[in-house]
Amino acid sequence: MQVASISTAIALVLGTLCAAAISGTKFFGREAISLLVILPIALPGIITGISLRSAFSLMDIPFSMWTIILGHATFCIVVVYNNAVARFRRTSGSMIEAAMDLGADKFQTFRHVILPNIGTALLAGGMLAFALSFDEVIVTTFTAGQQQTLPLWMLEELIRPRQRPVTNVVAMVVVVVVTILSPSSAAAVQTAGMATQCGGGAKH
Repeated sequence: MQVASISTAIALVLGTLCAAAISGTKFFGREAISLLVILPIALPGIITGISLRSAFSLMDIPFSMWTIILGHATFCIVVVYNNAVARFRRTSGSMIEAAMDLGADKFQTFRHVILPNIGTALLAGGMLAFALSFDEVIVTTFTAGQQQTLPLWMLEELIRPRQRPVTNVVAMVVVVVVTILSPSSAAAVQTAGMATQCGGGAKH
């Protein structure tokens, strides 16, 4: 729970900032940077895990809960970024310009104009990122060291069962959590998309 929560929080901040930079500005190499951001989710988990383990070893970073969080954040950022960048591109720049013309500063514009438009996308991305981090095994195996997360404990119990009834209950809880979060995030995206379309139609 700690790893998934912190990884999701990091992903929400960095993914949103990256999406705002990519969608709001034009510069040389923008598509290359976008590809680099998306790359961790496209690569097999074992490749990502080995790469992260090698990087941590080269930088002499001791394996701990924070290395697990950094590993999970690499692919959680992609989930938030994909949702946020799609919403930024559908958000009319004229609303931001109008807010500035009416005297709003950058913080007020973000709070009252941008955030309400991307809020549901961030909610959906955050729920999906939490679900992905919550049951991640492969990347965690390479970045955990002596630390143990819930999926690693469940895997160990399947190989060398000692508490089979407890394992079955925990597995069911994990399935329920993921089953609830994934469709909920998809529904949030769909609802927000319909609201955006309706709002755009009303303006026209």
